[in-house]
Amino acid sequence: MVKTTMMMRSISFILLIIFILFLALPLGLVVLKSFQGLDGWTLQNYEKALTTNTLREVFFNSIWVSGIAAVITTVLAFLFAYTIHFTKVIKPIKKFIQFGVTLPMLLPTITYGFVLIYAFGNQGIFSRIFEQPLFTVYGFNGLIIGYVLYTLPAAFLLIHNAMQYMDHRFIIVSHLMNDGKLRRFYHTVLRPLLSTIGGAFTLAFILSFTDYGIPASVGGTYEVIATRLYQTMLGSIPNFSQGAVISIVMLAPAVIGMIVIGILERSNVAYKSFSQQVAFASKTKTILFGIGSTMIVFTLLAIFTPLFIVPFTTAYPFDFGFTLAHLEAVIQMPELMRVYKNSLIVAVCTALAGVVIAFIAGLLSARTNLKSRKAFDAVAMITNAIPGMVLGLGYLFLFNNSDMKGTFLIIIAYNIIHFFTTPFLMVKNALQKMDLSWEITAALLHDSWLKTIYRIILPNIKKTLVEVFSYYFVNAMVTVSGVIFLVTTHTVLVSTKIKELQHFSKFNEIFILSLFILLTNIVVKVVCEFYIKRHSKKGFKT
Repeated sequence: MVKTTMMMRSISFILLIIFILFLALPLGLVVLKSFQGLDGWTLQNYEKALTTNTLREVFFNSIWVSGIAAVITTVLAFLFAYTIHFTKVIKPIKKFIQFGVTLPMLLPTITYGFVLIYAFGNQGIFSRIFEQPLFTVYGFNGLIIGYVLYTLPAAFLLIHNAMQYMDHRFIIVSHLMNDGKLRRFYHTVLRPLLSTIGGAFTLAFILSFTDYGIPASVGGTYEVIATRLYQTMLGSIPNFSQGAVISIVMLAPAVIGMIVIGILERSNVAYKSFSQQVAFASKTKTILFGIGSTMIVFTLLAIFTPLFIVPFTTAYPFDFGFTLAHLEAVIQMPELMRVYKNSLIVAVCTALAGVVIAFIAGLLSARTNLKSRKAFDAVAMITNAIPGMVLGLGYLFLFNNSDMKGTFLIIIAYNIIHFFTTPFLMVKNALQKMDLSWEITAALLHDSWLKTIYRIILPNIKKTLVEVFSYYFVNAMVTVSGVIFLVTTHTVLVSTKIKELQHFSKFNEIFILSLFILLTNIVVKVVCEFYIKRHSKKGFKT
């Protein structure tokens, strides 16, 4: 690696200051607030919380519903990934499965609940088709379905990515050794993926446990810890100390989950080389898995049909005549268009600034000898474990009495820190794959470190940086849990405006704004993927 310079130390120092200000201080304030009472420092807040039946009930409600949803999600994610990698289904079906599974991640989670209501409620589309509600959508049932829709894309991508690097030749060896089907499946597929499957379950559990959007729209009387935190902080009588305690309680499972993921990663199976050619996939297995996966994906997509039907009907459920009146009304409402513009501003600024922060942090961590480089790995681990509502509450405490309260800057900073882990790891992994002698060679030619980055590093990592931009943009457009504490009437975003529109039963406006988000995210992802494919042909190495 290149010799450490004052420029590297200065950039590292500035970046660490940013993380201290926007990560360490907010979290520290949450912890301090949890011990703050009317008469000074006290443990009474924790005693009251732990001895209150209501809080214990909502905590175990969250554990139970999140656990069940995580099990279902992990099974479905494994099924879809297995169909793609271990059967010989045709390529269009594989593309359809990937598209259908990942589509929900382009929408705010709060929209899922309203879609479920219009799909399975008393006047829902499927209730009308079957002439009766199939089940009660509010409460436990709605939360399970909503959490599965929300967590399935992340779990699927995790298992799907791991299966890409599995060696199918072991299946051939197992066949030659006359192993039984179950024994072959366990040793060649399941056993090498146990850590990944455990990680997918843990990730799905944490995402479900900390989500606010789904229970806010479809939770009903089945209260979970995220809605309790919201009511405590933004209810008729806000209780900051009690809210801080709930945040710490909410943080515990997430931290434990991250520790579990770290332990599971130690048992990863590595291959010296691998072959992706599918071996011994029988026609029967291909047909069964292909049909089964396709039908499940069709079902998942069908749940979202109200999003594309309800806002274009004259008066659902009484008049199904096609109309664009609701769309035109939303476009002509300056308030809603301003909200959409706010979301675009925040998403673009988050993506641009996030690319810079993630690139610098990844560069300092992967390609310098700075002693502080390990701090960025620690930041990535912490941000991965912190629920969005907890971090948002910390920002509320820190900036509540400052001029920065309710500004776009705070929302953008929150998004960059909250979603930092994945972009940082993407950049770091890409940089680690590059030739480590580039900077040394450039230094021998008397090129400065910054010139080397501009002329050599950046051209070879453009693909990854575009992916980071897409990741930050999409997440900034759909996030709701943390920013719910940070927005004001001037900085309200589409994802938080939907919560407000819920109280006035303006579901046409909710669905149309959700479609705006969906279409915007699709356009950004298509443009980014087109750019990546176009420039990959020109020889980008990462």
